[in-house]
Amino acid sequence: MNCGLINHFLCAGVLGALSLVSVAQAAPKKVLVVTTTTGFRHSSIETAEKIIAQLGVESGAFTVDYARVDPKDPKFKDADGKTDNAKVNAAIKEVLAEKMSPEALKGYDAVVFANTTGDLPLPDRDAFIDWVKSGKGFVGMHAAGDTFHGFKPYLDMLGAEFKTHEAQVSVDAINQDKECPMCRHLPSTWVVFDEIYQFKNFERSTVHGLLTLDKHPNNKSPGDYPVSWCKEFGLGRVFYTSLGHREDVWDPAWSDRKNSKEVAEAYQKHILGGIKWALGLEKMNAKP
Repeated sequence: MNCGLINHFLCAGVLGALSLVSVAQAAPKKVLVVTTTTGFRHSSIETAEKIIAQLGVESGAFTVDYARVDPKDPKFKDADGKTDNAKVNAAIKEVLAEKMSPEALKGYDAVVFANTTGDLPLPDRDAFIDWVKSGKGFVGMHAAGDTFHGFKPYLDMLGAEFKTHEAQVSVDAINQDKECPMCRHLPSTWVVFDEIYQFKNFERSTVHGLLTLDKHPNNKSPGDYPVSWCKEFGLGRVFYTSLGHREDVWDPAWSDRKNSKEVAEAYQKHILGGIKWALGLEKMNAKP
């Protein structure tokens, strides 16, 4: 075989290998969206499921799998048409055992808690925390802060614990990082109407602030009221936003509105930036 032909095959082989590497690098990440609840169940959960999947498709950054149980499903009704809570709880335990066992978690790059509440019956809670710490991503929206009140490793990972909220209200959220992927599209002060959480066990020295209030959301007395933050957790990455109670915060097409469509579009960019950062697809300085 002459040298020219050999070089031709060598070049073709190298280009083919580079092409395969490029495809592998561009393959979307895998995200598990958890919306099971053992406490209060938000009406916006179905909207959240839809929007997160839509963001994955539109960005091409990730695909979505779900760990979800809808208590309104007719299969959970008894003969009188009432919800059989024992059946619901059994279904939640079953789906979490399937999707969030240590073995199952190996198939995901990040987990999203979208308005989860209560003590979820994970098959191995400590293994889940260690999984995030090993270099994976965790994203929480709104009631993810009202989850696992009795499990300190989760609260330490998240960075705070829900304490209370008052009436839904319009707030002026201060943009603390105009360069980060979660907030670079937002103005210096972002006006949004939602149910605003107040937290306990929050330490600014342990998180990187993204959005905050400098006054109480309802009575407007001066203070420090965090809204969104992120943090490095071992080798992993954690992003949390307390916004997301209302459907019209998630979805610009929602008909019953207190927020403009532009607010919902901005919220979608906020959480997309957080998901992509948690997946390692966006870079930022996340030091406290």
